[in-house]
Amino acid sequence: MSWLCTLTRAIAAAVTCAAALAAGSGAAHAQNLESAIMPGKVTRAHVKQESDCRQCHVPFDRGAQPRLCLDCHKPVARDVQGKTGFHGRLEQRECRSCHTEHKGRDADIVKLNAKTFDHSKTDFALKGKHRDAKCATCHKTSTRHAEAPSACVECHRKDDKHRETLGTKCESCHTESGWKPSTFDHAKTRFVLLQKHEKAKCSACHTDLQHLANTSRECVSCHRKDDKHKGTEGNTCENCHTESNWKESNFDHSKTRFTLTLRHARVKCTACHDDAQHFANTPSRCVACHRKDDVHKAGLGESCDNCHTAATWKEAARFDHDRGTRFALRDAHRKAKCESCHVDARGRDTKSSGARPFADKPALACASCHERDDREKGHRGRFGDKCETCHTEAAFKTVKFDHGRDTQWVLRGKHRDAKCDSCHKADYKGSLYQEKLVTRCFACHERDDAHKGQLGSDCANCHSESTWRESPFNHDKARFQLRDKHAKVECKSCHATAMFKDAKAECASCHVKDDVHKTRLGTQCEQCHTERDWKSGRFDHDRTKFKLTLSHAKTRCLMCHKEPMKDKVLQSVECVSCHRRDDIHFETNGTDCDRCHTADNWRRVIPESARRKPR
Repeated sequence: MSWLCTLTRAIAAAVTCAAALAAGSGAAHAQNLESAIMPGKVTRAHVKQESDCRQCHVPFDRGAQPRLCLDCHKPVARDVQGKTGFHGRLEQRECRSCHTEHKGRDADIVKLNAKTFDHSKTDFALKGKHRDAKCATCHKTSTRHAEAPSACVECHRKDDKHRETLGTKCESCHTESGWKPSTFDHAKTRFVLLQKHEKAKCSACHTDLQHLANTSRECVSCHRKDDKHKGTEGNTCENCHTESNWKESNFDHSKTRFTLTLRHARVKCTACHDDAQHFANTPSRCVACHRKDDVHKAGLGESCDNCHTAATWKEAARFDHDRGTRFALRDAHRKAKCESCHVDARGRDTKSSGARPFADKPALACASCHERDDREKGHRGRFGDKCETCHTEAAFKTVKFDHGRDTQWVLRGKHRDAKCDSCHKADYKGSLYQEKLVTRCFACHERDDAHKGQLGSDCANCHSESTWRESPFNHDKARFQLRDKHAKVECKSCHATAMFKDAKAECASCHVKDDVHKTRLGTQCEQCHTERDWKSGRFDHDRTKFKLTLSHAKTRCLMCHKEPMKDKVLQSVECVSCHRRDDIHFETNGTDCDRCHTADNWRRVIPESARRKPR
């Protein structure tokens, strides 16, 4: 048989060469030869390729055959390239090692053995009950094996009692070991099942299997019949009740606005809560329960806890003035008697007048008690009633006022030596403390302004607090920046008076004596002169509308510029403006002289043939 195979291959090679050389009708003859030596019929799936061997075979290159197979079987090619699916997980080998053709139309070239096929080499490994399932359950005869669905819902849609209201990820609750029972972990939801809830049936809370996610998490949704408060305490039953026993209450009173301590912890609930339906409406003020015990007859208000404790009502008062009032007692105030500050409407102390003690709250302003000290100090009310700004509680005569710390104006330089009245000019009827004193320099130094307000009121731009006469003014911030020789010039050379803004920025305002042109070239000196050196000119006439060429280049400036100019140079560029006396035609030929004459020589005339057309 070996010699027969060798002979067959040789004949096939010869026929292939003949087919490659043949042309026209010879191609058909070569095709018949190929059909004659073909080892057998191909399967029905490859009938269309049978007439052209080159769709599957490359002459003299057996290794190219797998590439041609993958060119047609693109899904398999994608698996091989991506190393997915069954073919992507196999070791690389030639297709014909598993799929042999030319065995007839009805030949099975797939040879898939369902009993021995290793499903773990596919994208869907069979586990649990999937191992016992028949292939036809998932693999339909009308589709490729690789096209079988991998999502649970594709096969188990009929088993989904939730009708996809919980999504399509069945594996979240169900396993491959068995669709029932569910392995759903309730701890991964927003409602963890604890104690008695663990034993409750699902249907006790989930009355609608199609909408499990919409089940309410509020206790009252299941325990409304158990709510003796009739909803007056809200829906947060867990604040008092536990999952171990509904009747046991674990209410923590410390989480309310009223923590139970000492004797309050031993009082029965009904002593304060006389209505089980309205616990939240129970007042928390002491006076609500202890009004009969108030010997002050509401003279000290209703904050009983300022003086009394929960240990015993009759216990000596523990009033803390620092914590219980807006006025903490410090230093000398600690030694003062209560009645020295707590007086009645007529100014009498409560002890001698018989008024209700502490019923009338005294004023907190220092001046209410220290008015006499204010007169002796000589302020006479000019500094207001906030004595603590300057005086301390240790001793009224001790002054602590710091202008830099206690105000928005820090005193520096000569301001430290200035008297208060130099800036604070309120009379004795006014109040220096309440006075809204302007902090701008101009408010005090207007009379010192030699500029007469011309430079504005922000004196600090030039003057300092060390001395008024020193001026660190930066001229670069002005409209005229000082450069080169200007930087060395004294201020008075340009500024004749302190009215600095009156000085003009034009060069001619200072350099009129240096203008040898007598203003015949205008007043814009900077076009020719620089700040570095007045005598060096830099004007380029070629940048104007009239370029100087030939004889014009040798002409002096004042030969053309004869009239003084106020600002810019407005010199006519027409020839006749300078050569009018040279015009022997008396303008009968117009003023376009350069048609006939040149800048080299006026007397030389351009031939008529070379003249340009008149403008």
